[in-house]
Amino acid sequence: MGGVTTPRPPLIIVDAANVVGSKPDGWWRDRHGATERLRDRLVGLAEIGLPGIPGPVEVVMVVEGQARHVAPSPTVSTEPAPRSGDDRIVDLVSEHRGRQMTVVTADRELRRRVADLGADVVGPSALPDARMGT
Repeated sequence: MGGVTTPRPPLIIVDAANVVGSKPDGWWRDRHGATERLRDRLVGLAEIGLPGIPGPVEVVMVVEGQARHVAPSPTVSTEPAPRSGDDRIVDLVSEHRGRQMTVVTADRELRRRVADLGADVVGPSALPDARMGT
Protein backbone atom coordinates (compact mmCIF):
# COMPACT_ATOMS: atom_id res chain seq x y z
CA MET A 1 0.00 0.00 0.00
CA GLY A 2 1.25 3.44 -0.84
CA GLY A 3 1.73 6.15 1.74
CA VAL A 4 0.09 9.51 1.71
CA THR A 5 2.29 12.14 0.12
CA THR A 6 2.18 15.71 1.26
CA PRO A 7 2.04 18.16 -1.64
CA ARG A 8 5.04 20.45 -1.86
CA PRO A 9 4.35 24.13 -1.24
CA PRO A 10 4.45 26.55 -4.16
CA LEU A 11 7.98 27.46 -5.26
CA ILE A 12 9.02 31.12 -5.57
CA ILE A 13 12.22 31.57 -7.61
CA VAL A 14 13.78 35.02 -7.30
CA ASP A 15 16.10 36.36 -10.01
CA ALA A 16 18.36 38.12 -7.50
CA ALA A 17 20.50 40.06 -9.99
CA ASN A 18 17.45 41.38 -11.81
CA VAL A 19 15.55 42.30 -8.64
CA VAL A 20 18.60 43.98 -7.07
CA GLY A 21 19.20 45.86 -10.33
CA SER A 22 15.61 47.08 -10.56
CA LYS A 23 16.25 49.99 -8.15
CA PRO A 24 19.10 52.42 -8.76
CA ASP A 25 20.18 52.55 -5.11
CA GLY A 26 23.93 52.09 -5.57
CA TRP A 27 23.80 48.28 -5.66
CA TRP A 28 26.59 48.22 -8.25
CA ARG A 29 29.11 49.38 -5.63
CA ASP A 30 28.51 46.24 -3.54
CA ARG A 31 26.64 43.51 -5.40
CA HIS A 32 27.23 40.94 -2.66
CA GLY A 33 25.90 43.27 0.06
CA ALA A 34 22.90 44.29 -2.05
CA THR A 35 22.04 40.63 -2.60
CA GLU A 36 22.34 39.94 1.13
CA ARG A 37 19.91 42.79 1.79
CA LEU A 38 17.50 41.29 -0.73
CA ARG A 39 17.77 37.90 0.99
CA ASP A 40 16.99 39.58 4.31
CA ARG A 41 13.93 41.30 2.78
CA LEU A 42 12.66 37.88 1.69
CA VAL A 43 12.93 36.16 5.08
CA GLY A 44 9.19 36.41 5.87
CA LEU A 45 8.12 35.47 2.35
CA ALA A 46 8.13 31.71 3.10
CA GLU A 47 5.39 32.25 5.66
CA ILE A 48 3.29 34.98 4.05
CA GLY A 49 3.70 34.17 0.33
CA LEU A 50 3.01 36.61 -2.47
CA PRO A 51 -0.22 38.32 -3.53
CA GLY A 52 -2.43 35.50 -4.80
CA ILE A 53 -0.02 32.83 -3.48
CA PRO A 54 -0.56 32.42 0.25
CA GLY A 55 2.15 30.87 2.39
CA PRO A 56 3.71 28.65 3.18
CA VAL A 57 5.91 28.75 0.09
CA GLU A 58 9.46 27.64 -0.67
CA VAL A 59 11.76 30.52 -1.60
CA VAL A 60 14.86 30.06 -3.77
CA MET A 61 17.02 33.02 -4.70
CA VAL A 62 19.29 32.45 -7.73
CA VAL A 63 22.62 34.24 -7.23
CA GLU A 64 25.39 34.85 -9.74
CA GLY A 65 28.63 36.71 -10.31
CA GLN A 66 29.99 38.62 -7.31
CA ALA A 67 26.92 37.58 -5.29
CA ARG A 68 27.34 33.84 -5.99
CA HIS A 69 28.53 33.19 -2.42
CA VAL A 70 25.64 34.83 -0.57
CA ALA A 71 24.66 32.43 2.19
CA PRO A 72 21.10 31.14 2.55
CA SER A 73 18.89 31.99 5.51
CA PRO A 74 16.64 29.52 7.33
CA THR A 75 13.73 30.46 5.03
CA VAL A 76 15.49 31.54 1.81
CA SER A 77 17.64 29.08 -0.13
CA THR A 78 20.35 30.40 -2.39
CA GLU A 79 21.14 28.68 -5.67
CA PRO A 80 24.50 29.69 -7.17
CA ALA A 81 24.44 29.91 -10.97
CA PRO A 82 27.47 28.22 -12.52
CA ARG A 83 26.76 30.07 -15.79
CA SER A 84 24.15 32.75 -16.22
CA GLY A 85 21.50 33.27 -13.59
CA ASP A 86 18.80 33.18 -16.27
CA ASP A 87 19.92 29.75 -17.45
CA ARG A 88 19.94 28.41 -13.87
CA ILE A 89 16.41 29.74 -13.33
CA VAL A 90 15.22 28.01 -16.51
CA ASP A 91 16.89 24.80 -15.32
CA LEU A 92 15.15 25.05 -11.93
CA VAL A 93 11.78 25.58 -13.58
CA SER A 94 12.41 22.54 -15.77
CA GLU A 95 13.45 20.44 -12.76
CA HIS A 96 10.22 21.31 -10.92
CA ARG A 97 7.73 20.91 -13.77
CA GLY A 98 4.28 20.05 -12.51
CA ARG A 99 4.76 22.05 -9.31
CA GLN A 100 3.17 25.45 -8.77
CA MET A 101 5.97 27.95 -9.43
CA THR A 102 6.36 31.67 -9.72
CA VAL A 103 9.50 33.40 -10.99
CA VAL A 104 10.19 36.95 -9.81
CA THR A 105 11.95 38.94 -12.53
CA ALA A 106 11.50 41.91 -14.84
CA ASP A 107 13.69 40.37 -17.55
CA ARG A 108 11.44 40.04 -20.61
CA GLU A 109 13.35 37.20 -22.27
CA LEU A 110 13.53 35.22 -19.03
CA ARG A 111 9.81 35.82 -18.45
CA ARG A 112 9.09 34.31 -21.87
CA ARG A 113 11.39 31.33 -21.33
CA VAL A 114 9.92 30.31 -17.96
CA ALA A 115 6.32 31.00 -19.00
CA ASP A 116 6.86 28.62 -21.93
CA LEU A 117 7.75 25.97 -19.32
CA GLY A 118 4.58 26.61 -17.29
CA ALA A 119 5.82 28.95 -14.56
CA ASP A 120 3.93 32.05 -13.51
CA VAL A 121 5.90 35.30 -13.52
CA VAL A 122 5.64 38.46 -11.43
CA GLY A 123 7.78 41.57 -11.33
CA PRO A 124 9.99 42.75 -8.47
CA SER A 125 7.22 45.03 -7.19
CA ALA A 126 5.36 41.90 -5.97
CA LEU A 127 8.03 41.38 -3.29
CA PRO A 128 7.79 42.83 0.20
CA ASP A 129 9.48 46.20 0.41
CA ALA A 130 11.57 46.90 3.46
CA ARG A 131 12.82 50.39 4.21
CA MET A 132 16.58 50.01 4.05
CA GLY A 133 18.94 52.48 5.59
CA THR A 134 21.93 53.57 3.57
